[in-house]
Amino acid sequence: MFITDEETIVAQCTPRGSGAVALLRMSGPDAINVAEKFSKLASKQALSKQKTHTIHYGWVVDDNKKHIDQVLFLLMKAPKTFTGQNTVEITCHNNPFIIEKIIQQAIAAGARPAGPGEFTKRAFLNKKIDLTQAEAINELIHANTQTTLKQALCQVEGSLLNWVTSLEEELLKALSLCEVSFEFIDEEDMEFDGQIQERLTSVEQTIEKLKKTFDQQQHIRQGIRIAIIGKVNAGKSSLLNALLSKNRAIVTQTPGTTRDIIEAGVYRNGNYWTFVDTAGLRKTSDAIEKEGIERSQKETKNADVILLVFDGSEKMTPEDVATYKQIIDEQSSKVILIQNKTDLKQSLNIPLKSKPILKISTKNKAGIEAIERAVEKKVAKLLGSLELPFLINQRQFNLLLKLEQEVKKIKQMLTKKTGHELLSLHLRLALESLTELSGRTIEKKNLDLIFENFCVGK
Repeated sequence: MFITDEETIVAQCTPRGSGAVALLRMSGPDAINVAEKFSKLASKQALSKQKTHTIHYGWVVDDNKKHIDQVLFLLMKAPKTFTGQNTVEITCHNNPFIIEKIIQQAIAAGARPAGPGEFTKRAFLNKKIDLTQAEAINELIHANTQTTLKQALCQVEGSLLNWVTSLEEELLKALSLCEVSFEFIDEEDMEFDGQIQERLTSVEQTIEKLKKTFDQQQHIRQGIRIAIIGKVNAGKSSLLNALLSKNRAIVTQTPGTTRDIIEAGVYRNGNYWTFVDTAGLRKTSDAIEKEGIERSQKETKNADVILLVFDGSEKMTPEDVATYKQIIDEQSSKVILIQNKTDLKQSLNIPLKSKPILKISTKNKAGIEAIERAVEKKVAKLLGSLELPFLINQRQFNLLLKLEQEVKKIKQMLTKKTGHELLSLHLRLALESLTELSGRTIEKKNLDLIFENFCVGK
């Protein structure tokens, strides 16, 4: 399908910045010979003569054989390497001048700078991994929660690939039943449509399961989003500051101080929590505040957890009650209802009895731990519902939707007693969606788009 680039590529694999050591990688059929041109082993032997998967102490030298740096050379000969090509990794001191000199020596010796994700791309092209595993490597690098990390690691090890393979087997069985029916077309008692329908229903059910978890996976990928919602002057910004233990949001007695979304994040129990302070819910003619309120309403839909705050010292108007009840009714599983300002005389008119109420005082920092425990329970329930050991990205999700549409079309054709020749054609089209998912039939331009989002050196 594709021709693997035979040029030797080089890149720094570790992040740029302070640190003790840096790692540089070279890959390509001629990588060992390229490295040998600027390497000098302490053993005084040639790098190319050493056994594969061995480490050698020595120096990188310039054109005059002067030492650039003391390094370790990790020698890995094809095909048992990540890329499937000869690979040399150089561990050197993490100084940008040293790193640049080594890369320049490699380029002068015949290498070229690697592009984004080019090492992983070569691993895919050399059939060391499939495309779902390649994409999972990028997820693994950028994971900012323990859950994302765990699922990405499972996907690198083939969890999504196994699932794709099982779907492929179902479609292949349906195709074989469809094609074998050609031989028994005149036999009235040889009917395969029911079995084909059964295989297609199994594929549909699996895709439906994935569709239900896709939005949830997107939230988990970015961390847990916790929106602080409520009417103006309910103490939302004070609550944000109390949860963060610092003054992140401006707090005043003036209603409507927060006019835009304010975000702040913390790590809790291996997951990233993003607290979102929103504009107060009320009717207003102020264009800027109105925009802030609209964003608040969007946050109620996008958030994983909602801290719905009201001022317990004030009487709620019918309009307030309607607004709060609408959020509770529409987002009940997300909502934690919070009565703030318990340090003040409390109103007797609190007509929100449909959910348990946490009573707090942000002024006295009373009840904040109870909120944290309630959020932890919501998060634990949310993470516990993620049964799939892998993450689906937008590209994969779109291909699954395409597959689902094709399967539905085939099922309709079955009910209309369409000829099996045409059914076979559409089953093959459905299988193509799966092979594009794993990368076996993907176009080069689409492949390039996937890997351009990777970091250089991976």
